[in-house]
Amino acid sequence: MQAETIVSATREWIGTPYVHQASCKGAGTDCLGLLRGVWRELYGQEPELVPAYTQDWSEPQRDERLLHAAQRHLVQKPLEQMQGGDVLLFRMRSKSVAKHVGIVATAGAAPTFIHAYSGHSVVENALTAPWRRRVAACFSFPQNGG
Repeated sequence: MQAETIVSATREWIGTPYVHQASCKGAGTDCLGLLRGVWRELYGQEPELVPAYTQDWSEPQRDERLLHAAQRHLVQKPLEQMQGGDVLLFRMRSKSVAKHVGIVATAGAAPTFIHAYSGHSVVENALTAPWRRRVAACFSFPQNGG
């Protein structure tokens, strides 16, 4: 999948309000909903049904549900090879499960990523040192839709 296509599709979501469990461009989305919506635009349908989830995700069970789903449908790669269009998973607290996701908009010396998080809309932010420390994994989209 072309990085420019992924980044362009993702940037179209900027400004969409944060709504937990939603995935509707312009109306509402959360971070997973953003990834789901971009996936639908790229491949036509989502790779699996997403069950309802709470905002604490799977923290009480210490279950890496988001990471395991990403490993099923995306192509894991070293963070050092990050490119535009790649998917980043974040641990919001040290030693917690990965429960936040964003899509790289630009790589290189001043990387940025696009994500939705509570209290904000979909935004493009610099991948600053505090964000980079939280990265749990880096993935690329599959060539054929996984």
